[in-house]
Amino acid sequence: MPAEFYYGVEVFINGLMAGVMYSLVALGFVLIFKASGIFNYAQGVMALFAALTLVGFQNGQVPFAHLINAIFGTDLHHFGWHMPAFLAIAFTLLVMICFAYVVEFLILKHLVNQEPIILFMATIGLAYFMEGFGDLMWGSDIKKLDVGIPQGGNFWIEESTAFLGGENFYGFYLDNLDIVAAILALILVSSLVMFSQYTKTGRALRAVADDHQAALSVGISLRTIWVIVWSIAGFVALIAGIMWGSKSGVQFSLSLIALKALPVLMLGGFTSIPGAIIGGLMIGVGEKMFEFLIGAPYLGGATENWFAYMLALLFLVFRPQGLFGEKIIERV
Repeated sequence: MPAEFYYGVEVFINGLMAGVMYSLVALGFVLIFKASGIFNYAQGVMALFAALTLVGFQNGQVPFAHLINAIFGTDLHHFGWHMPAFLAIAFTLLVMICFAYVVEFLILKHLVNQEPIILFMATIGLAYFMEGFGDLMWGSDIKKLDVGIPQGGNFWIEESTAFLGGENFYGFYLDNLDIVAAILALILVSSLVMFSQYTKTGRALRAVADDHQAALSVGISLRTIWVIVWSIAGFVALIAGIMWGSKSGVQFSLSLIALKALPVLMLGGFTSIPGAIIGGLMIGVGEKMFEFLIGAPYLGGATENWFAYMLALLFLVFRPQGLFGEKIIERV
């Protein structure tokens, strides 16, 4: 086989890896929509906030340092210690669980049985509040996130595959971070599918999404269910924040990864956990292969910026519920 063929295979595999990264964000959207019927616009900002909090704990940063210094004339910035990555992740997870309680207490409990558009607008307000709150709490400078995940090309894979394409091929380049993300995504999806299908709480989540009042009438605590699902979504946001923050740094553009998750949801369906992964893989592979085969040679490149949205538009026209979403039929 010529070297060009193996370069194409390398692009395909890297597309799969990129798709997994998109899927990690899409999972949070699916979880909340599947359990409560809410499209959570704030999911991308939750990933940003989780990553900011993790870096803050790791570096021993004083929360609200800029505000405290401005009010009291002090010069506080750090506590003077560094927290191990595992402990920082555990504390960040506690923060995300507390965040779920606060969201339920201040927002969701007042919106029981309201129209979906009202709940959606509430999450838009929550997203902008969290972005400003994270800026105030941890600062707006770009931060480096390092939790010990290896990064850079996997030399073993590169050396083991260098012989395939002859002198002009140097082996498949796969990022170690992408490989770890793929493994984590596989574990997450398997766990969440089992939780959703085979546990009493998982079935209660689906009941709440179908009808708030009916769920309440059979003794399901709506407030408890919402806290659980937002806590799980916070955990997924933390994993996505770690992966994306380690890859590109923790900065406020990190919240925009939610935009790339939208085409993933449109392909996989808003109610399917496996669909989030498969949709992400389709988007990742599609945009990489389109750029490799058509974009760079014939269109001048940069097709990755819009390919996913064009593919999502086609799905909206011909299969609006996505590949694995539930087809809803309403009498009018």
